[in-house]
Amino acid sequence: MTETSAQLDESGIGIVGVGLIGGSVAAGLRKAAYQGKIVGFGRSEERLRKAQSLGLLSDFATEPEPKIHELSLIVVCTPVDRIVEDVRHFANAARPGTIITDVGSVKESLCRELKDLSNGEVTFVGSHPLAGSEKNGFEHADANLYRDRLCFITPFAETPPETLRRVVLFWSALGMKLQHVSPAEHDRLMSVTSHAPHLIAAAISLLLEEEFKSFTGTGFQDTTRIASGDPGLWRAIMMQNREQMTGTLEKFREILDEFTSAIESGDAQKLEQLLELAKTRRDSLV
Repeated sequence: MTETSAQLDESGIGIVGVGLIGGSVAAGLRKAAYQGKIVGFGRSEERLRKAQSLGLLSDFATEPEPKIHELSLIVVCTPVDRIVEDVRHFANAARPGTIITDVGSVKESLCRELKDLSNGEVTFVGSHPLAGSEKNGFEHADANLYRDRLCFITPFAETPPETLRRVVLFWSALGMKLQHVSPAEHDRLMSVTSHAPHLIAAAISLLLEEEFKSFTGTGFQDTTRIASGDPGLWRAIMMQNREQMTGTLEKFREILDEFTSAIESGDAQKLEQLLELAKTRRDSLV
């Protein structure tokens, strides 16, 4: 047991949506030797039972009652366009003092709609762990998925300090590094580093007509890997963050126009300058 996990409330943690992300939360808690119950909630009893048989869950239910009364923290891991509804559904059934957080990759609209839960008997604090995979389902759950990765926390000004401390403690127990930002800043950052890149990878994939498939190498495959993500999930993310996405894609269009202009005009020097700048910025990530 880690020192951090030993400080978690052992009355129980609920996971709403036991897929890859929720399943990895459970696996991470198991690895950290969390001593409380881990209760999974979802629509399919069959799937939840299988997750329990794999050792991810202590218990499960398809509705909050009565299992929710055993829990002090609930993590909502459902698609971003369902999070508000699911948070309210579970908040209405939870006992006083319960904290609800989430894993949604869009924050401004979500936090705006849940502002009334900023400081009450049941409180909500927005979270976004920057970890995932193009794979789906708890069968691919990874106990190390969150270790040494960044997690954004987007508290309200009214969020009680003790509530915030407990959410930070939870993600820290999974090995995450925490960064506090506003919901608007979070969405701006994600549009550049996650949401627009996924759309661009999808667009490049659409270049691949049948006749070209046998000629793809690792470069094409590496560039388009993230386009294999769940289309419904990414549709919801992009639509929820459409304002920031629009601005980021406009900037990308301007950059693409610069490349196009250099190639059309035969300006080899300008083309190399753009490629060199891109290489410098990419190499700085390593």
